[in-house]
Amino acid sequence: MQSNDKVLLTRDERGIATLCLNRPEVHNAFDDEVISLLIAHLETLKNDPTIRALVLRSNGKNFSAGADLNWMRSMAKNNHQENIEDAGRLALLMKSLNELPKPSIALVQGAAYGGAVGLAACCDIVVACEASSFCLSEVKIGLVPAVISPYVVRAIGERQSRRYFLTAEAFSSSQAQAFGLIHEVVSDQEHLDEARERLLKPLLNNSPQAVTAAKDLVFAVSQKEIDTQVIDDTAERIAGIRVSSEGQEGLNAFLNKRKPNWIA
Repeated sequence: MQSNDKVLLTRDERGIATLCLNRPEVHNAFDDEVISLLIAHLETLKNDPTIRALVLRSNGKNFSAGADLNWMRSMAKNNHQENIEDAGRLALLMKSLNELPKPSIALVQGAAYGGAVGLAACCDIVVACEASSFCLSEVKIGLVPAVISPYVVRAIGERQSRRYFLTAEAFSSSQAQAFGLIHEVVSDQEHLDEARERLLKPLLNNSPQAVTAAKDLVFAVSQKEIDTQVIDDTAERIAGIRVSSEGQEGLNAFLNKRKPNWIA
């Protein structure tokens, strides 16, 4: 890892991985290289059993200004098929982050615009500073928030999306919390690390297998009709995890009043 890398990946002894956008000179705007780096890092973390959680953050005053203007200018010169392929890479990034089988925490300072709102929406837990602002700004420059829309609409709902996709108004961290995009608001950037540690503590106390299974469970039942198929699937899920190694360990530890073996 080099300090001039556009994306920094670090890991600590607890198994916490941190992905940090590192382009503060352009407000952490992302281009094709940043997108490729994030996809590659997420693929590595996905398959690493030692990683317990992911923290997504950025250096500088702003979380991210979204897509890099120079990159967008270059893409505007490409043909339709090339633009489809390029958009597909951003779509893959959002999908990879959303479906990462590890808990993810986004720490947002300053502005989160355009695609950066999508990154936040794809994380499991989001903490933002009181002065942070959010904006789905695409229509201002003749575009639409297309590939991030499935995640953003799920996060803030159709009603708010119908306003903010169309107006490109900025909204505050308190509004973002009311909409469901973020979970907590802290006073300033210095308190983001405090919030990170407070949130990581319960995650590290929980069964890694169960946390992954719980995240997948949300996807399995969200917006689904509660029919026989869903009921049978949930019964299969609890039966399977009860007889798993960590399910057995957790139950035995609870009954014997000791810590389970996944707690260091």
